[in-house]
Amino acid sequence: MKWKIAGVLTGVVLVVGLGLYGWWSLDLRWRPHTITKHQDQIAQLLQQSGWVSPGLPGPKLYEIGFRSCDDCIRLRLEEFPKYQKAGVDTRVIMVARRDRNGLSKSTPVERSTVAELWANRKWAQLEAWEQVPVDAWTAPGIIAADGDTARSALVEQSRLLVDQLKPLLADNGVDNHGFRYPTLIWWDKQGRMRACACEKRQTYGAVRRELGA
Repeated sequence: MKWKIAGVLTGVVLVVGLGLYGWWSLDLRWRPHTITKHQDQIAQLLQQSGWVSPGLPGPKLYEIGFRSCDDCIRLRLEEFPKYQKAGVDTRVIMVARRDRNGLSKSTPVERSTVAELWANRKWAQLEAWEQVPVDAWTAPGIIAADGDTARSALVEQSRLLVDQLKPLLADNGVDNHGFRYPTLIWWDKQGRMRACACEKRQTYGAVRRELGA
């Protein structure tokens, strides 16, 4: 009798465990995080960065990404039209990633274009960049960042933004293993600061709902 009861209990635990895992796997793991720590510091970093946007009147959504990031490209192609239709001001912050282990993670034209965006803050410039394949872009009419002190400083500012945001977001549970792209930060209808390391399509639905898109 006891072994039968134990078997039933084991089965119940397994079913509950599988159910909880399924809930986590299909829903919980993709939900955005509420930012409860360092809100003012994060907001200030975003506002003072070199973001560009179409200037729409609705809620503000910041996206941090880099040009050759496939997940960033997919997000902007698939989701930005929905956000913008709902009036969301999509504020894109393009960065030139730091070198790693002696290997460059950005190209000269990428650094130059990032510096241009941070310097002049033109949405049309971002659109022009994104209309050309990554490897075909030559940064026409843009000042070369390499060798230019002021432009190189802007490239460094983009990198410092990531360096500074990384521990602040991690302290709120947003990717404790590094900085992922694209990272989205916004405010929901209740005024809560929210954030998501939105690499996967599974994260898109929650962001749309919270932004009314």
